[in-house]
Amino acid sequence: MDNAAIEARVKTLLPAERQLYAERRPKARAMAERKGRGLFDNVPMHWMLDWPMPFPMVIEQASGVHLTDIDGNAAVDLCLGDTGAMFGHGPEPILDVLRNAGHRGLTTMLPSADAEIVGELLAARFGLPHWQIGATASDANRFAIRVARAVTGRRKILVFDGCYHGAVDDTLVDLVNGRTFSRASLLGQVVDLGETTIAIPFNDEEALRNALASGEVACVLAEPVMTNCGMILPAPGFHDTLRRLTREHGTLLLIDETHTISTGLGGYTMLHGLEPDLMVMGKPIGGGVPVSIWGMSAAVAEGLDRARRARDGHGHSGIGTTLSGSALQLACLRASLEKVMISETYATMAARTDIIEAGLITAIAAQGLPWHVTRVGARLEVVFSPEPVRNAVEARQAASSVIEEALHLSLLNRGFLLTPFHNMILVSPALAEAEAQALVAVYGEILARFCQAAEAA
Repeated sequence: MDNAAIEARVKTLLPAERQLYAERRPKARAMAERKGRGLFDNVPMHWMLDWPMPFPMVIEQASGVHLTDIDGNAAVDLCLGDTGAMFGHGPEPILDVLRNAGHRGLTTMLPSADAEIVGELLAARFGLPHWQIGATASDANRFAIRVARAVTGRRKILVFDGCYHGAVDDTLVDLVNGRTFSRASLLGQVVDLGETTIAIPFNDEEALRNALASGEVACVLAEPVMTNCGMILPAPGFHDTLRRLTREHGTLLLIDETHTISTGLGGYTMLHGLEPDLMVMGKPIGGGVPVSIWGMSAAVAEGLDRARRARDGHGHSGIGTTLSGSALQLACLRASLEKVMISETYATMAARTDIIEAGLITAIAAQGLPWHVTRVGARLEVVFSPEPVRNAVEARQAASSVIEEALHLSLLNRGFLLTPFHNMILVSPALAEAEAQALVAVYGEILARFCQAAEAA
């Protein structure tokens, strides 16, 4: 059965799913419809309206993988704040820190007693010898890019088409007919980002070689596996080529592990030996508390030191914010690295993900769908194509907003919350085996409903 037939049928099923969602959430609906002063669009961030729901569900409580909204509806959370709560909502070691942190001070703009230990833990866990702390991965990417430009003396950076690295201006670009443009959806954009950023297709070694040959690129910023426009795995040998070519052309390699930390202990970088010059990670690293990290090699650190010493006076480097490296962040980082992000945690996540991966593959095969499952550690995605996609163009061609919305709402109405875009599944260590099996059963029932309905049509 092809995607067009399923799309045609799920369009007829969607109104009932939307109605069921709305009927169960009268309080959330009233909140969404209230007008007047207060939050713009009645949400703390406008993009919360982009979920494939008639209006946002409003969360009353989140614990482990369990969500309860203000209307009393429960859901098993497989979105987990789009990775921010990858280890579950409120891991006990993080809650212990939060209970006591106020008595030790929250922020002083000076190192806390945890600082040295956190630095040693980061170096041991992720391989790079020198680290700094930020508030978000967006911050960390900005700082790392600035360092790359300062160390190399080059202006341009290279990213992969379809990427997302937070709210970093340099990365908010699209590749159109071989040229790099500012993303059309940006608000208030006044600078042509194509002047300082080059976008090329992921997995395209020739395009990479050509882009680096000019010697203008300060750094390549890359997720090891692309996760924003659908999950795109690296082709065999691509990372080896990426590392070799960047070294040959004096370009720094900056790896963003914010999503791919789901791969395992130390992230994709450590498990696959990527050897970056710079690394960034945000979201889950502090157990849900706003904190990010960015690390650098000894050579980059030496270059940064030279660049800093060459300045006249103190001035503002453009790196760091007042709340970066706070006592609260350091305490949560230490608890996370010592007690949450450990091998036993990843083993539990892998075991639960095994159940879900096998179940999804079986459910897809049972309906004869031309789809496949992509996995990166504890992260899974069903891609609406028979073969893995290699780049953003193929990922966009394989996508179906109609099927995605129907799957998302159908699953949520049956008690499972997936990510808002392309229905990525993230598996927390707090997910019980029975819950993993229940997800698989419900997913299979929904696919059968879609296909039976399509045949009837």
